[in-house]
Amino acid sequence: MTEPTPTTPLNKTQPPKPEDHLRPFPPLSQTSHPSDAASSDAASRNETTANPEDASGIPPLPIVIARIHARVQAFLSESHPPDSLLASVQRQTRISLDVVHTALQRYKLSELSVSYNGGKDCLVLLILFLAGLHPRRTHNDSQSNNTPPSPAEQEAEAQIAAATVIPAIYALPPDPFDAVEDFVVTSAEAYHLSLTKYTTAPPASTLRSSFEDYLARHPGVRAIFVGTRRTDPHGAQLTHFDRTDGGWPDFMRVHPVIDWHYAEIWAFIRHLDLRYCSLYDEGYTSLGGTSDTHPNPRLRCGAAKTDGQYLPAYQLTEDVEERLGRN
Repeated sequence: MTEPTPTTPLNKTQPPKPEDHLRPFPPLSQTSHPSDAASSDAASRNETTANPEDASGIPPLPIVIARIHARVQAFLSESHPPDSLLASVQRQTRISLDVVHTALQRYKLSELSVSYNGGKDCLVLLILFLAGLHPRRTHNDSQSNNTPPSPAEQEAEAQIAAATVIPAIYALPPDPFDAVEDFVVTSAEAYHLSLTKYTTAPPASTLRSSFEDYLARHPGVRAIFVGTRRTDPHGAQLTHFDRTDGGWPDFMRVHPVIDWHYAEIWAFIRHLDLRYCSLYDEGYTSLGGTSDTHPNPRLRCGAAKTDGQYLPAYQLTEDVEERLGRN
């Protein structure tokens, strides 16, 4: 690996506020993407008439969905060399949006949930999921925006328009980082996640028991979006849709980012200027608990690599080196 050189991190170091997460997604009146202007009229009108004195500073979920959709579509309309990293990210984004669309064809919105822990992969998953909830699928050139929606699509659109929150499960280790907790709380508020929080501390409580309890409390949930990637533990044989293994509570796992590479995840985050957990700017590349997570040794900088300084996570490029900071 070529010796990396320090760069100035794009992320801010102070704890984020909920509204910080939405800054990459400007009001629809400020977007110039023609397909968004045609397909987001209702949301745009609602945003124009929204109360500017809203104490939270966070618009309703349908407006957040429309803003995110507009930004993702603007990215997909950009021109990049076919062999460039961003062109690869565009291809991955289209595939992921198709996975979200397929899930919405198979399940009602009320039957879907998101597994969210504030990590980089879950962040990309969440943005793509929300963008995919928008009723007009402009990312697929083969489908015209002028095609009337089917009755099923009309029903789905009505559910999304009426939605106020997205159900989500947050399973954290017994020794979470404060920075991760802060990021999860503020991003969940910004993106309208209704988090059910579990602390896993085996053998008393495990990831499996957390999902068992979650589904018992949410019996209508049939599919959960998960941010697993191919290079993660137990990710090698997964597809976009996989039922849980024997012994686990029965639900469909949906993996929109399963085939994304580490560099593509970071290219998406940085190109869209998404707010991410500040630990990534300190050299952490895979986040767990404080006892098993350390800055990645490949990112340690300095001539003798003894000064304790680390480059930001996006300086790493190889998938196989992502978890070198995990015990």
